[in-house]
Amino acid sequence: MISAITIILAFQLLPTTAAEQSTAQTTAQAPQQVQAAESSKKADAPVELIAPPPSVDTVTAKPKSTGVGAENKPAKNEITPEMTRSVERGLAYLASSQNDDGSFGRGRYGRHVGIASLAALAFMADGNLPGRGRYGEQVARALEFVLANKSESGLLAAESTTGPMYGHGFATLFLGEIYGMNPNDSRVRDALVRAIDLILNSQNDEGGWRYNPVPYDADVSVTICQVMAMRSARNAGIKIPKDTIDRAVRYVRDCQNADGGFRYMRQPGSSAWPRAAAGVASLFYAGVYEDDSIERGLEYLSSNSIIANTGGPQMQAHYFYGQYYATQAMYLAGGDRWEQWWSRVRDELIAIQSDDGSWIDHQAGESYATAMALIVLQMPNRYLPIFQR
Repeated sequence: MISAITIILAFQLLPTTAAEQSTAQTTAQAPQQVQAAESSKKADAPVELIAPPPSVDTVTAKPKSTGVGAENKPAKNEITPEMTRSVERGLAYLASSQNDDGSFGRGRYGRHVGIASLAALAFMADGNLPGRGRYGEQVARALEFVLANKSESGLLAAESTTGPMYGHGFATLFLGEIYGMNPNDSRVRDALVRAIDLILNSQNDEGGWRYNPVPYDADVSVTICQVMAMRSARNAGIKIPKDTIDRAVRYVRDCQNADGGFRYMRQPGSSAWPRAAAGVASLFYAGVYEDDSIERGLEYLSSNSIIANTGGPQMQAHYFYGQYYATQAMYLAGGDRWEQWWSRVRDELIAIQSDDGSWIDHQAGESYATAMALIVLQMPNRYLPIFQR
C-alpha cells in the first residue's frame, strides 16, 4: 500500500498501481479445545482488550450495533458438499507442499515463518493439532520450523526474511492459538511471551507497527497482524497492556477516510477494500464491537468489494489478503452482513480453485494463497479460538 496496499508478505508484496485502482458447529468443537479455552480463562486475569469509548475528535456519528457476530448464529447452508470437497482437496495439496524442515512452498517465499504459520492455521481450522488429526503431523512440523527460527530478541523470522513484522505477526498468532489449546508446552509459552514483548516494544508513537521491529513508523496492514497476535495471546492468558491496545485503536481510527475505507498510513491517501478489511478487523480484534468507525467500514466493504466484481487474484491486487480479513470482519459483524457475504465468497473461492487443489497467487505463491483460502472456507467450522468474540 504505500499509495495502495503495500503488503510485503515477507512478506514483501510491493506497491502496485493495480491495487490503487481499485450449523451451529460451535458445539462440535473437540473436548480438548473446550478444555483449553476454559483453562486459558483461568490464567492470571490478563488486562482486557477493551478500547476506550469513541473520542469526539474521531467519531462524529452515533455508533450502531454490529450484532452479536456469527459465532453462535450460523448463516443458512453455511457448509455445502462442494465446499467440503474443495477443502479436502486444498488440505491435501497444502500437505504435499510442506518441505522437510516444516516450511511450505518454494522460491522467494519458501522457508517463511509467516506462510508456515498460515498453513498450520489452515490445518488447525480443520481440527488438527500436534498429535491429533489426519494433518496433526503437518502442524507439528510447522511448529518446529517456527520455533527453530525464534531469536533471543523474540523475533520470529527466517534468516532470509526482509521486513519481518508481517511474518512475525502471523507466527505469533499461530503460537497463541497453539498455546491456547495446549498450555502445557513451555517452549511455546516462552517463544510466545518473547514474541509479544517484541510487539509491545516496537509500537510507534502513533500507535501502530511497520515492517521492522523498531518503533519508527506504522501502517494499517502490519498493524492488524500485531493486533490479531496480541488478541490470540491474550485469549491464551498472556497479559497485554490496555494502553497498547488503546493506542492501536486510535491509530487505526486515524487512518479511516470519510468514505468509511482506510488508507495505508495516517498521511492522506485513498481507500481500498483489502486495507479497509484490515482496518475493520483491527477494531474488532481490539475489542471494539459497536462503533461508528466499524459501521462505516463495513458499509465501505459491502459497497466496494462485491465478490463478483473482484475478478479473483488475476485482476485484484492482494486478493487473498483482502478476502482473509474481509470475511473475518463480516463473521465478527454477524447477522445479515455475514449471511449476505458468506455464500458469495465461499462460491467464488471454490470456483477459482485449481485442478490440483491449490489456489494461485503469482506474487506470494500457491502455499500462501491456498492457506489463506482454506482459512476463509473453514471459518464455519469454528475451531480456531481467534475467531470468537
